[in-house]
Amino acid sequence: MLLKQNLTLYRIVKLTWKVDLIMISLCALAYYVDIYLTPQVHIPAMVTTLMGTAMAFFIAFNNNQAYSRWWEARIIWGGIVNDSRSWARHLLSYTSDDENKTVLVRRMILRHIGFLYALKTSLRKVHDDEFKKFLSEEEAKKVKSFANVPSAILDLQADDIQRLSDLQLIDGFRFMQISGVLQNFCDHMGKSERINNTVFPTNYIYFTRLFIWLLVVCVTVTASENVGPWAIPLGWVLGFVFHTTHISGMAIMNPFEIAPECVPLNSITRNIEINLLQMLGESKIPAPEPTMHGGEYIL
Repeated sequence: MLLKQNLTLYRIVKLTWKVDLIMISLCALAYYVDIYLTPQVHIPAMVTTLMGTAMAFFIAFNNNQAYSRWWEARIIWGGIVNDSRSWARHLLSYTSDDENKTVLVRRMILRHIGFLYALKTSLRKVHDDEFKKFLSEEEAKKVKSFANVPSAILDLQADDIQRLSDLQLIDGFRFMQISGVLQNFCDHMGKSERINNTVFPTNYIYFTRLFIWLLVVCVTVTASENVGPWAIPLGWVLGFVFHTTHISGMAIMNPFEIAPECVPLNSITRNIEINLLQMLGESKIPAPEPTMHGGEYIL
């Protein structure tokens, strides 16, 4: 997630340099073809104006849908933060004092941290077994046999909630309260997976890019009659505006990717881990996730 309001020149160039080179080459080619090969072809300015207006609406729609996906993902993980604190608070405060309480409650809170790391790994589709250090060896081996590791960890949590009830460490009302928080985790996981597994329609992205290229050509050809070779940088400037706007939306289309613009799962997960370990009274607390590239963003 970006932390600064202003983008650095490095990030702008990094995002657009490939497209810029292609656009400049395309504008130069369009100008050469129009002047030397097809001088009799004239594109009315009205055509270019109408195309630009239509493209603006089309790109705005794409970006709006992309932002909606990103914002929903951020809301979901904001809910995970709140429910994680409630999970630890309920387990520590709602259970009766008993020699079994310390072992069970500590195991369930640590296991929840493992659930978060497993869910983060699943959403980002990377191989990472960091969640294993929060589970026992037997539990880690058991959940690895499941296709959905985070869901398997929730199954273990449900078993221990029932164990708390069987040991009469919680009454029926508190059983329902803690089970409700566990249900919230399942809901958050399902919503995250829905966003992650729903591909934005490819035709929207493909035709948006195609139409931008057509617009760049039309602008260059139209302007060449009035400004001559300056039509090349003029076409590039217009294309830069449309392409950069489109790229900005596409950058957050998949909000769980490992990218500066996406939801900072590393940071959120680490902050929850710190909160829960402090609630347990642990002495070894990890440091917060560091910022990247001079404090510009965090992953």
